[in-house]
Amino acid sequence: MDFMTAMDVASSGLKADRAYMNVISMNLANAKTTKTAGGGAYQRKSVVMETADVTSPFDKAMWDSQNRDIKGVTVRGVVLDKRPMKLVYEPGHPDANKEGYVAYPDINVIEEMTNMMVAQRSYEANVQSVQAIKSMFTKAVSIGR
Repeated sequence: MDFMTAMDVASSGLKADRAYMNVISMNLANAKTTKTAGGGAYQRKSVVMETADVTSPFDKAMWDSQNRDIKGVTVRGVVLDKRPMKLVYEPGHPDANKEGYVAYPDINVIEEMTNMMVAQRSYEANVQSVQAIKSMFTKAVSIGR
């Protein structure tokens, strides 16, 4: 694997982790949102990621057998979670139904914070990869002097 391919893999991870942290932040910010512009309570969102090629079609033609399995990650989309809403009895709330229950999004703050810590550690690992790649590239250039 060359330096640029390694950078492409690490940068794909950085982009995916950033998207994941943005969605987690959105979930945390809307944990108590009972009314959205579309009507109804906020629905928790999740990020769908999958492996992806990090090179162009031309690069694929030039690969040898060792480079064919190199993959990065990409965000395929953000999907709505199918969890049912939490119904809380609050008859005085302006968004309460006829029985006095308010529909809150089923967002577990502990789960979201754990997801954020995982995304943060993954982001930090990708940053460390970029720094190691830069260091190796600098040393390779200095050898040629």
